[in-house]
Amino acid sequence: MGVEFRHINNDEINGADAADAPVVLGLQPSALVDHVARVDLSFLSRIHGEAGGSFPVADEELKMILDEVNVHTFASLDNASPLKTIAGGSVANTIRGLAAGFGVTCGIIGACGNDEQGNLFVDNMSSYKVDLFRLRLKNGPTAQCVCLVDELGNRTMRPCLSSAVKVQANELTRKDFKGSKWLVLRYAVQNLEVIHAAIMIAKQEGVSVSLDLASFEMVRKFRSPLVQLLESGSIDLCFANEDEAAELLSCRSEDNAGPEVALEFLAEHCQWAVVTLGPKGCIAKHGKEVVRVPAMGEAKAIDATGAGDLFACGFLYGLVKGLSLEECCRVGSCSGGSVTRDLGGELTSENWQWMYKQMQTKGLPIPEVGKFCTAK
Repeated sequence: MGVEFRHINNDEINGADAADAPVVLGLQPSALVDHVARVDLSFLSRIHGEAGGSFPVADEELKMILDEVNVHTFASLDNASPLKTIAGGSVANTIRGLAAGFGVTCGIIGACGNDEQGNLFVDNMSSYKVDLFRLRLKNGPTAQCVCLVDELGNRTMRPCLSSAVKVQANELTRKDFKGSKWLVLRYAVQNLEVIHAAIMIAKQEGVSVSLDLASFEMVRKFRSPLVQLLESGSIDLCFANEDEAAELLSCRSEDNAGPEVALEFLAEHCQWAVVTLGPKGCIAKHGKEVVRVPAMGEAKAIDATGAGDLFACGFLYGLVKGLSLEECCRVGSCSGGSVTRDLGGELTSENWQWMYKQMQTKGLPIPEVGKFCTAK
């Protein structure tokens, strides 16, 4: 069931908190609403593209998938609805997590439509005190994405961005970035123009840039512009999962061009490089230091949606707080593990508390917003 529609306007989005620059900004050119559903593995064989990845689809295909979901998906064990609709997008997940679970001031740059989905996105992000001053309101549809979660907890994502409203490169201003410390980006070939414009302005304003490689499908199909972006030296921090790392080096002839080789390649061009390895944890490099950190084995994995986004959230929190490379990875492991305990990329209060307790057990500094949860 959709949310009750309420007209949203620029005065509401461009709120009073604009004067205080957020520490972390996220660039998500199109605000996005996720439709998360549990499906069986046979369902994924009927969806165009490979299972486990993320690749854009047209309006017609989005509607077809949603219609199929409504007919064929199975409800969770508690007989809840098989479809969960929430504000989403990789960057939004990271920004919302930093604000909600770590108390870091955050803002988002992008555009949303003046429709029911845009209304949902604004309500959700503002409820976590994410600064929406840089979110442009436009006429047109808000982007949507179907997130299909199989029995193993793996997710296949099909975003529909073709006709959605989007912030354009020429709309970005230095005011959007002034005073912030970090800019969070997600690689997408359809957003390259606005990504390049954002990076240029961010560098002019002394803002560090974090890039997530998005999906193995995106890296495979559009590897060349990605490598050019990395080799430009403008990316300070890069996140890749194991599949994305493999695709990044797919043109190399070495038989053992595994995650360690990918890490070295990323570290040649970025100050911080991280390759996440799922249940095997992660490896990271900064300067000459290389660390390997295990995954959170205690987590009950229900859905992998948002795991990389929330890992990035914890890692960035560590950097903002001046933690060591290993501590940044451990916080990322805690936050990434916490989101897999439920459906979708938005953490419940219960799972935030679980994360704080994991951090406390491992001797990591607890955010101020979480200290009441771990008090004896």
